[in-house]
Amino acid sequence: QVQLVESGGGLVEPGGSLRLSCAASRSIFSIYDMGWYRQAPGKQRELVAQITNGGRINYADSVKGRFTISRDNAKNTLYLQMNSLKPEDTAVYYCNAHKQGFTRNYDYWGQGTQVTVSS
Repeated sequence: QVQLVESGGGLVEPGGSLRLSCAASRSIFSIYDMGWYRQAPGKQRELVAQITNGGRINYADSVKGRFTISRDNAKNTLYLQMNSLKPEDTAVYYCNAHKQGFTRNYDYWGQGTQVTVSS
């Protein structure tokens, strides 16, 4: 069982920055892939950034060069640094922990944190 708690969302102007945090209830980064997802009203949830248990990082094309995913293993915390924010980044951002098992997959989600980019 894993609990994830996001924080750091808020209202920012276009071009601004936010740093999202995802605190995990225990040490999981060695066995779980971690990701940030977002969902805007009327749109599908999309993967924004991912860091695998082995440390490989992937970004959605829409955020490459602007967002940075990282983790602090000692603190069991995942981060998403968001720079040069655009109105289209407005969404609820979710932290996800994923592990592929033999008979089923394991997915844990945080409650989400709202990011609003508006002038």
